[in-house]
Amino acid sequence: MQNDKIKNYFHLHFLVFIAGFTAILGKLITIEAVPLVWYRMFIASILMYFYIKIAKIDITITKKTFIKFALAGIIIALHWITFFGAIDASNAAIALAMFSTGAFFVSFLEPLIYKRRLIWYEILFGIVVVFGIYIILESEIRYLKGMVLGVVSAFFSALFAVLNGQFMKNHSATKISFYEFISGVLFISIGLFFYDEGYSTKFFILKKTDLVYLIILASICTAYAFIASTHVMKFISPYTVVLTYNLEPIYGIILALILFPESEQMSANFYYGATIILGVVMLNGILKNSRHFRRKKQNVF
Repeated sequence: MQNDKIKNYFHLHFLVFIAGFTAILGKLITIEAVPLVWYRMFIASILMYFYIKIAKIDITITKKTFIKFALAGIIIALHWITFFGAIDASNAAIALAMFSTGAFFVSFLEPLIYKRRLIWYEILFGIVVVFGIYIILESEIRYLKGMVLGVVSAFFSALFAVLNGQFMKNHSATKISFYEFISGVLFISIGLFFYDEGYSTKFFILKKTDLVYLIILASICTAYAFIASTHVMKFISPYTVVLTYNLEPIYGIILALILFPESEQMSANFYYGATIILGVVMLNGILKNSRHFRRKKQNVF
């Protein structure tokens, strides 16, 4: 039993590593953010459909539930579009540092959606995160567009996470993800009609390297990651999973520095600001975890 838990901890860290690697693939893929996300969600939808058929998973839902999943699918599509857009406008390090602010958007969105009160240290941490962003902005103003897109992406990611938390109470992650991916593809497909170059020949002609990277992104970093993270949660508490996923930007930034030392090398202020943001995110997760265990202990006695 203990060995199974250790295996799942390693599996969890592998999934977080994969999540960090997503930014690297976003930098390697040469197509723009919108078609990139369309291909990612389209390929992932097909792969998940085959998985559903092989595993014989029931994906029956009501019209009302489909509308909810569709809304979440649009949100995740917007999250990915703005995230890869942030990489295009700046670099992977900036996009990942801004993406880490998502934990604090969750802190403010949860009270609104779950009707709970704000926690004082979440407000304090939010102010510290803004200070960290200011330090980065002071020396990396040339990446302002990328930073704005990164923060917007973090907001969409937080909103998506909070909504999915509600859905998970009554539905499997596979069912939710399948409908969200299909909805994201439909949303982007409709949106492309409003752009002159939406469905041009260029959209359907991909470089071999782009196609390979897109398949890796859609299969390993999307379909597999979504299904595997649900499996891991059967053995590890959701709080530990959320806390561990806070390492995603750290893994991603380290990978970016190793693989792209020239374009990813930043000023000292960036690392000061990023360290403040990531440190506070980790501390927030630790406090939440300890708070959860204190409550559990009180309930036992």
